[in-house]
Amino acid sequence: MSEPTPDAAHDPVPPAPYPAPAGGLGALRSTAVHVLKNRGAVRNVLSLFRVNQPDGFDCPGCAWPEPKDPSRVAEYCENGVKAVTFETTAKRVAPDFFARHTVGWLRGQTHHWLENQGRLTQPMRYNRATDRYEAVSWDDAFALIGRKLRELDHPDRALFYTSGRTSNEAAFLYQLFARRFGTNNLPDCSNMCHESSGCALTEAIGVGKGTVTLEDFDHADAIFVIGQNPGTNHPRMLTELERAAERGAKVVTFNPLREPGLVRFTHPKHPFRMVFGKGTAISTHYYQVLIGGDLAALTGMCKHVLEAEAADPGKILDRPFIAAHTDGFETFADEIRRADWATIEAQSGLTRDQLREAAEVYMKADRVIACWAMGLTQHKHAVATIRYVVNLLLLRGNIGKPGAGACPVRGHSNVQGDRTMGIIERPAAAFLGSLKQVFGFDPPHHHGHDVVGAINAMADGSARVFVGMGGNFAAATPDTEMTEAALARCALTVHVSTKLNRSHLIPGADALILPCLGRSEVDAQATGPQRVTVEDSMSMVHASAGKNPPASAHLKSEVAIVCGMAKAALPAGGGIDWAAFAADYRLIRDKIADTLPHLFADFNRKIETPGGFYLGNPARDRTWNTATGKARFTAHPVPDMSLPPGQLRLMTIRSHDQFNTTVYDVHDRYRGVHGTRMVVFLHPADVAARGLAEGQEVDLHSHTPEDGLTRTARGFRVVPYDIPRGCAAAYFPETNVLVSKDSIARGSRTPVSKFIPVTVTAAAGG
Repeated sequence: MSEPTPDAAHDPVPPAPYPAPAGGLGALRSTAVHVLKNRGAVRNVLSLFRVNQPDGFDCPGCAWPEPKDPSRVAEYCENGVKAVTFETTAKRVAPDFFARHTVGWLRGQTHHWLENQGRLTQPMRYNRATDRYEAVSWDDAFALIGRKLRELDHPDRALFYTSGRTSNEAAFLYQLFARRFGTNNLPDCSNMCHESSGCALTEAIGVGKGTVTLEDFDHADAIFVIGQNPGTNHPRMLTELERAAERGAKVVTFNPLREPGLVRFTHPKHPFRMVFGKGTAISTHYYQVLIGGDLAALTGMCKHVLEAEAADPGKILDRPFIAAHTDGFETFADEIRRADWATIEAQSGLTRDQLREAAEVYMKADRVIACWAMGLTQHKHAVATIRYVVNLLLLRGNIGKPGAGACPVRGHSNVQGDRTMGIIERPAAAFLGSLKQVFGFDPPHHHGHDVVGAINAMADGSARVFVGMGGNFAAATPDTEMTEAALARCALTVHVSTKLNRSHLIPGADALILPCLGRSEVDAQATGPQRVTVEDSMSMVHASAGKNPPASAHLKSEVAIVCGMAKAALPAGGGIDWAAFAADYRLIRDKIADTLPHLFADFNRKIETPGGFYLGNPARDRTWNTATGKARFTAHPVPDMSLPPGQLRLMTIRSHDQFNTTVYDVHDRYRGVHGTRMVVFLHPADVAARGLAEGQEVDLHSHTPEDGLTRTARGFRVVPYDIPRGCAAAYFPETNVLVSKDSIARGSRTPVSKFIPVTVTAAAGG
């Protein structure tokens, strides 16, 4: 079977399986179901009134920002309801649960089953003799952690992983603990998602964050949504896209799958529209690019822009901006001129006319926002692709003016804040110097392990202790079998969690589960109830204070857990008063302000501002903290993404009832999948070419050039879908087993989960 041509990539396919607009009555029904199914309906409903409110708590779901208008109520989405009710559920995983179930038995259960058992209630320690977790006191748990860390012959034998749910205060103390211990081994979930964005943006515009604010969406003439599915992953973003579309802004989507949320949307707050309307058409232009073809598509758009400028000099490009604020334009332009249309069409799966159409939308718009997510970041050439997003924006001065800019849409609610707090394995010298000045010790300067490096270090025995501050490392990472084997080699694994997950079932020689407070719960310490802070995708920092009683009297806050570990591991606490920090989080914010004064001066006062405060962004002000002091055009040839005959490009995706590795239910309403997650989406012609049939059970085999291995995931069902020829999609974490840890993005080392060469075969014996 040959690689599909651009024309063949868009053969007629059945209509989308979801006939109604995204949102609407379907979202309301789903919300009601999840409020009721997670026991404690009254508490669940009351909690929703406090989500994303000035005196409430930040949604533990995605990082999409809240509007500044404090009068807006019900400022949450369907997936936010799932996240909150999952946390406020009355279901409990207490010591008697572990007494009934061995770890071996639990390993045989699905991600969905494990996470739906309820909230963890007590610290637990693994007993290898009985293959069960047993209750342990906090003092004994901290003592074990301290002893195991002190027994290491070098600090770099410890790994301190972080997920994006960790608050600013806990994250700051966590990195302080790790560096006072003597290591920069601070892998985090950013390594697997938007690391490519940070690398590309830092080099191109001098800051690794997006340059837009929420208000910019009200002024954009065109919004490009590239490699992102907000209807499932960031549903509140659809509100901004709906408003933009209704006032006449163009919404241009590049996505291999035709996602209902990007086609039509009805806001659940509008009952009349839900009952009588057809919803708002979101995308004015929808281009189903081949998986991995975005760089080629962006090259084609840039080529049209430069050709239009050549035909009408001085009328298309923002020449004054390019001259005053950028460098590298001519090298970039030469690369664009060399790119030939046959290659661009073959590699993008789009025609020259389609790319001209998209470029004309861009050229007619005075203010353009470009948004993207994992559809761009998890590719071999992800960093180059995101630089080309920046190139496109720079051509017409679309960075540093209202209604325009770069918008990487991040996932977990504080993943950006964790990085601001110093959760990074490659810390800047200035940050380390500030830590030294504020805390009086010399932190390590050598680079630590990222996620892939951490897997390798555990696998070869050079890392012996793994501490996970939230998250589900075993399920989130690539190369599932190797990752689990690596975790099992550790002398100690520690997981700070609210719910049971797969990682808890891959214990090291010794293992602890430490249950923490959720975002919605009262955090009472020695000086009274505490607040924490988070940073959203657009650099707004705001306070979060839970109101619900804790799920168990045995829970500790993330801050208290970090402080307890640090006190136990560091002789005399390393000269740091951890007990004072645990008692009063205002003291932590004071130290954050001392360490990062340019961002957090007067931190405790600023969080009193309703809606929080903006950290600022140099590139938004057209201050370019790059090597040359200017925004940088970069050049990259169109990569050849062709595969051998018979192979498909598989991308891993989320279902609609999923957030990261958390599986709320086994349905995907928008894609017409119910009661299972074991499906693979294929173009009908690809189904027929392989002699397969809808619903047939198949096996997926990945072929990794980096290590020459073939990996297999079994038991999937065929779903014909509106996806380009030669492409396929399936859910993670079930398909993470197909991703080699050695298949990583150039420059960012992000695992390549969006371009997995696979063959699809009828199930063995089927």
